[in-house]
Amino acid sequence: MVENFLKAQGNVEEGKKQLESLHPVGHLGEPDDIGYGVVYLASDESKFMTGSELVIDGGYTAQ
Repeated sequence: MVENFLKAQGNVEEGKKQLESLHPVGHLGEPDDIGYGVVYLASDESKFMTGSELVIDGGYTAQ
């Protein structure tokens, strides 16, 4: 999704560096990052979780 957006903007590598600099972890997320959260929510380990928001954004919203 991000790659298509960056292609439309012109310089993919420069745009990627700019987006990565916005995240405290220093890189963009990958599909697996979301997948691991989904696996957790679908597992027995999350059986006591109710009504919580699981933010998977590399610390972007914690700034």
